[in-house]
Amino acid sequence: MKYTTIIDIAKELGISKSTVSRALRGDDYNVSKETRQKILETANRLGYKRNELAVNLRMQSTRTIGIVVPEMITPFYMKFITHAQEILNKAGYRVTLAQSHEDPEAERLNLQMMEDYRVEGILISVCHDKKNREFYQNFLDKGIPLVFFDRTVEDISAPKVKINDYIKAFFMVEHLIRNGKKHIIHLAGPSYIQNAKERKKGYKDALEKFRLPCPPEYIVDAGVNFTDGKQAVEALIKKGIPFDAIFCFTEMSALGAKSCLQRYNYHIPEEVAICCISGTELCMLVHPSVTTVEQPVMLMAEEASRLIMEKIENFSVADETVILEAEMVVRGSTLPLT
Repeated sequence: MKYTTIIDIAKELGISKSTVSRALRGDDYNVSKETRQKILETANRLGYKRNELAVNLRMQSTRTIGIVVPEMITPFYMKFITHAQEILNKAGYRVTLAQSHEDPEAERLNLQMMEDYRVEGILISVCHDKKNREFYQNFLDKGIPLVFFDRTVEDISAPKVKINDYIKAFFMVEHLIRNGKKHIIHLAGPSYIQNAKERKKGYKDALEKFRLPCPPEYIVDAGVNFTDGKQAVEALIKKGIPFDAIFCFTEMSALGAKSCLQRYNYHIPEEVAICCISGTELCMLVHPSVTTVEQPVMLMAEEASRLIMEKIENFSVADETVILEAEMVVRGSTLPLT
């Protein structure tokens, strides 16, 4: 597809492109009213649209902010994107989106694309807290601000928005214990995701507080998706490892684990309770519904948008870490149904 340019309009009318440019900018002083009217009519007829990117580059500002997320399967990231885009659009920014598919190489390509398009800042939830550190730092060294949200990088100096994953994991496991569960499996997230490490520590500390066992086989590296959770629980069952509760790193692994338990005719929650962090409405669409910690995604989008705009306006402003309160919602998967 060929876009109509100022040159096309100038050729159509047999006038200089500088005259067309002045007319389209609204220059009534150097272009007569009659000529300007002809140019506007021709531009409309040929379907001319102003190249906002070129205009912004001349002004040394693209007014564009990138958002990079690891996946767009669960409603959490889609809600974040939708709300952040709404806020940023109202403030006069455009938004460009990319997902890494949990792949650091894809994330690197996304970051490079955004640098090529000269975004003014990036909101990012990382898929790996180590592999792309040089890329993050390179952006910051060039004065291009980053704001990390949900999945953050611990020792990069940049604004962050998250929940207290350690505390919420501790309270969730404590909830299981106070409901009589003593053999609690943790389907852990990858060790290269910062909040997976924090949730694992919360799990272990809760068991230690109540002097419950935590043998190595109770902590299972179970990935992040539905299939990972299903396969992890199936392996536990086939190995004959006894358990009466499962605490999952994230929603999709919990739904996969639950599906496997029900396929093997376990009664939830009487025989096995199940819960997770980062739950969304998907946890309410199954039976029994799943107990979860729900992140305040709308507020997270608001805070992340505020921080990136502040950094764009003044890169030297202090890096702020915002810890948001998250709600534990107890549902049928951890309490006897009534």
